Amino acid sequence: MATTEEGKTVFDVEAANVLSKELRDVFASGKTRSYEWRISQLKSIVKMCDEHEEDIADALRQDLSKPQLESIVYELTMVKNSCTLAIKELKHWMMPEKAKTSLTTFPSSAEIMSEPLGVVLIISAWNYPFLYVHRKVLNFIAFIVHAITTSLISLFLVLSLDPLVAAIAAGNAMVLKPSELAPASSSLLAKLLPKYLDCCSIKVVEGAVSETCALLEQKWDKIFYTGNGRVGRIVMAAAAKYLTPVVLELGGKSPVVVDSDIDIQVATRRIIVGKWGCNNGQACISPDYIITTKDCAEKLVDSLKKELEAFYGKNPLESKDLSRIVNSDHYARLTNLLDEDKVSGKIVYGGERNEANLRIAPTILLGVPQNSLIMKEEIFGPLLPILTVSKIEDSFDIINSGTKPLAAYLFTNNKKLKQQFLMSVSAGGVVINDTALHLTVHSLPFGGVGESGMGSYHGKFSFDAFTHKKAVVYRSFVGDASVRYPPYTRGKLRLMRALITGNVWTILRALLGWS
Repeated sequence: MATTEEGKTVFDVEAANVLSKELRDVFASGKTRSYEWRISQLKSIVKMCDEHEEDIADALRQDLSKPQLESIVYELTMVKNSCTLAIKELKHWMMPEKAKTSLTTFPSSAEIMSEPLGVVLIISAWNYPFLYVHRKVLNFIAFIVHAITTSLISLFLVLSLDPLVAAIAAGNAMVLKPSELAPASSSLLAKLLPKYLDCCSIKVVEGAVSETCALLEQKWDKIFYTGNGRVGRIVMAAAAKYLTPVVLELGGKSPVVVDSDIDIQVATRRIIVGKWGCNNGQACISPDYIITTKDCAEKLVDSLKKELEAFYGKNPLESKDLSRIVNSDHYARLTNLLDEDKVSGKIVYGGERNEANLRIAPTILLGVPQNSLIMKEEIFGPLLPILTVSKIEDSFDIINSGTKPLAAYLFTNNKKLKQQFLMSVSAGGVVINDTALHLTVHSLPFGGVGESGMGSYHGKFSFDAFTHKKAVVYRSFVGDASVRYPPYTRGKLRLMRALITGNVWTILRALLGWS
């Protein structure tokens, strides 16, 4: 570590190199591979969450003004559920999986071993903190990262600890880099994790762009990044130097298609809780825009207005059930989206702002142009545009004209439309007649496709994300056939060809010289 003139230690490339070597030595010792070590760490995370529930909720309140219910239900409970599932299933996950063999290798047996990858790096987002970079371009990257990291927000605890749980369950050593944009949560994690977890095998590095860049210059066995696509490209470029595999949990414009023949009240309530009830729209799976038919739009807007007022009152800027915008840069970005000439006159509900408190009220916009800024980038905030089409099937073309989203939602009772939607729309995940709930189903993979990400996790998929599936074949010294050894003959060729096919009748014909 370097020391500045003020006497502060700086986490630089040299420090990152030392840290990486220390973790490789720990992993090489075999310490993290044992079942007992993995279980003890997972139980310690549960204990930490139980003993510091109020501290964690308070940190999230400082960073995002996040309501206590959202902090406990969407952050703490989800993390504890991930630990509980891993503790329950870990022995089964670690057991080698038997694999079939063929006549080609007879006599033999085979299995697939789940092997820890080694030393991994987890870079988390700020919205849900608790769930090769050449030096000549570091300044450019620093500018880019600082300018755009605020454009992706989700669950800080979940997005920090859920991958950590997975990496531990898989038996790796690791570094967690929490987001500097959630300073209270990041500081709390840096304080608590060394107290509860094995600080020799699990490291936390706080800091901003320079620290992240220093970490990215090191060789890792996997990088797990949660954020947006532009920074994801930087992470992927850094990983390419060492051919390091990556999981990228990004975002995108997640659409909601609303058919006319539905229970409109239930639909709007579920849209609201998925949009504004998840960190006030600052979530990677938050509904980004709605598409509905022209004859349904007015009814949908009226229902949204009614339910929003019921949930957040007549002055939502004062509601304690809505998170604030994470910082002034992100607030300014959202304000620019609203103030664009093409958009400013399209507000049909909300639009109120309080810059001093970084609050923007839930805002509905109707009939915004598709070439407006609000429709070109992920909103990641409390703004919800509504587009109208003549027939609901036209929504597929609008969705497919953009990049593939992390999530896509459809509200309908029409079975044919459901199938058309599933066949026509490519997305990381799809929910029919609700929003965001797929995130809570551990038997489903959670991840993106195309520009919304690569790789997936949750439940067993999390364990697999940090594991190498090693193929193993066992043989004895009996049954050694000379047919595979030189000198080669036509008879050996005939028999080897038959053995490779695995067909018993073909092998018999070859042995008898019939083919």
